[in-house]
Amino acid sequence: MQTHNFGKVAVLLGGKSAEREVSLKSGNAVLAALKRSGVDAHAFDPAERELGELKRDGFERVFITLHGGQGEDGTVQGALALLGIPYTGSGVLASALAMDKWRSKLVWQAAGLPVPAYELLDAGSDFTAVAARLGLPLFVKPANEGSSVGISKVKTVADLRAAYELAARYDDLVIAEQFVGGGEYTVAILGEEALPVIKIEPANEFYDYEAKYLRDDTRYLCPCGLTAEQESEIQRLAKRGYAVIGGAGWGRVDFLLDAAGKPYLLEANTSPGMTDHSLVPMAAQAAGLSFEDLVIKVLELASAG
Repeated sequence: MQTHNFGKVAVLLGGKSAEREVSLKSGNAVLAALKRSGVDAHAFDPAERELGELKRDGFERVFITLHGGQGEDGTVQGALALLGIPYTGSGVLASALAMDKWRSKLVWQAAGLPVPAYELLDAGSDFTAVAARLGLPLFVKPANEGSSVGISKVKTVADLRAAYELAARYDDLVIAEQFVGGGEYTVAILGEEALPVIKIEPANEFYDYEAKYLRDDTRYLCPCGLTAEQESEIQRLAKRGYAVIGGAGWGRVDFLLDAAGKPYLLEANTSPGMTDHSLVPMAAQAAGLSFEDLVIKVLELASAG
């Protein structure tokens, strides 16, 4: 067994967000892989322990597998930076921007990168007018959740208010987003490299929580079926989009293609899932990296923020 000089490593998992269960799956998979690789790794659930205990207990590096708020939104990253403990993934700014689907779109638009048309919704919105401007179907989602929590595909104006109310349970900021129907793709970022593109083909209505984590009939295509030129362009956009928000270490950028094959940046993920259904391990495998290779590389890229 190869040993690695990382010192005592904490795998942050669980947490208090709506994505706690997914985080536990990711964290336990990463923890097992690190241990198989000879790393002195230990589970650490910030829902049950104070982060200050990391310093007290001599942890020298942190692998973040938290998902959603209070884990992926820059708050934990800021705390770890103050503690002076190197951690995996992006820093405070990029984590906060990627978690906020509205503000990340604003930054991408300012940099000239393509995003689907969208509008912010509130209880007083003219839903009929929104549907007329964006077209139907459209998607409604909370701006600061992941894993498709609180998202709806809306096919009629009559369903738009209920979709808004569902999303508003999870966040005060709710987005209506134009439907772009040419396929969904994702690009994993590892260091300075964009890994092979994966095409996502859910068997149900769209790539929701169930399709991501519970179903076995979601199809993940890698090779993704695009031309080499198209794949290269999406990888270029992914690296550019991730850099523009300040992303570092590792992450994932999701795309939609329209019927003509034009790509649109959908969202960035600075703490991607690491479950048996997750996309970054699939892309890494396509690039010749085992799960153990992947977690070691991510841990090597850890910084103190």
